[in-house]
Amino acid sequence: YVDLNPVRAAIASDPETSPHTSAFDRIQASQGKRIDSAAFDLKPVPTEEAARKIRETPVEELREQQRAKKRNPTGKRIRRDAWLAPLTLSADKLSSDAEVNRDGLRASNKGFLHVSIRDYLRLLRWTAKQGVDGIAAKVPESLAGTLSEIGIDASMWRDLVWQWQKYFGKSICVGSPESMRQDAQRCGKHHHQGQASASACFT
Repeated sequence: YVDLNPVRAAIASDPETSPHTSAFDRIQASQGKRIDSAAFDLKPVPTEEAARKIRETPVEELREQQRAKKRNPTGKRIRRDAWLAPLTLSADKLSSDAEVNRDGLRASNKGFLHVSIRDYLRLLRWTAKQGVDGIAAKVPESLAGTLSEIGIDASMWRDLVWQWQKYFGKSICVGSPESMRQDAQRCGKHHHQGQASASACFT
């Protein structure tokens, strides 16, 4: 839903032309694109060392270093998607398992979907083409299998994405009925509004 926001807003025609989405960054990274890193090394610099560098470095060189820092503060370039958590959740990991990133580039090394990035992007590209009212192409068999594996009714997929508010517009929680039920219990509630509507979308 979120990765298709620019397509739904008619400012892009497909994920490849939808900047400011994680899907765009993942696609660009697969093509070898890199960006300046905003993550500094987690290494403290002693005050004495910093003072010595200032004393012993020529003024013009210090100015050039400052100009370079403004262009790229960390001096490092990383894959376009290196700041994003991986998309695919490992089969041997529980959704509650922590998996901290030790390089300081992102918060977590843990994925969040039981689907490969290849299948996810195929599904995203196909769904982007289904936004015209009245045109309801059948979900290709291979993509229907991907949806079935994660518990989503393939016949409801297009409607779920393009008519999202019909199912979740009045709810404060989005997901399968079971996940909505669990979140309601966590919040001390009996249920979340919209659970019945959501049940139509999931197998």
